[in-house]
Amino acid sequence: MADQDAIRRYVDDVTVEPEAIERARAHALELGADPISPAVGAQIAVIAAATAALNVVEIGTGAGVSGLWLLHGAPRATLTTIDKEPEHLAAARTAFADAKVLPARARLITGRASDVLPRMNEASYDIVLVDADPESVIDHVEHGLRLVRAGGTVLIPRVLAGGAIADPVRRDPVTTAFRTLIQETQASPAVLGALSIVGEGLLQLTTVASELR
Repeated sequence: MADQDAIRRYVDDVTVEPEAIERARAHALELGADPISPAVGAQIAVIAAATAALNVVEIGTGAGVSGLWLLHGAPRATLTTIDKEPEHLAAARTAFADAKVLPARARLITGRASDVLPRMNEASYDIVLVDADPESVIDHVEHGLRLVRAGGTVLIPRVLAGGAIADPVRRDPVTTAFRTLIQETQASPAVLGALSIVGEGLLQLTTVASELR
């Protein structure tokens, strides 16, 4: 475990964040918004770039760190980001402006994901990032898989639950939800799934076209 912790710290230390994301991270920490790690941010940026994403949804805005990483990887994308905390959205709006993100490329929605997601168009997005309400993660991922196009990707950070996911004794609701999500998606023919242990962990689910299942 000590070796893994050292590796994670090393990866975070060598990951170079753009200055605007560094500033957003500092503000997020002041607000207690718990941003994703630099290593996970870099990973989602690579995925956004590799998929040439144009339409992205983020569940859990925080102070804009993860949204900026997504837009860093997909500079032509439009981001729709949802959060129930107006203070977090205000911080994200400031962070996007600081990073010179045009207002038309960042649509900020105040509300609970459980209320907003059912009203969004299915099969319309390239990436959905799920980083809010861990006790509802399975419901949010189900919505995410509905929203992404065929070949689209749903990204779920923090799935290692601080290491609890690997401890069979831990059976609290959040750990159980993440464990169930990982097990069910790994066994599903509808998605290609990969679990990264970089940073706080990242589950990557890419939908498979029906004719290929």
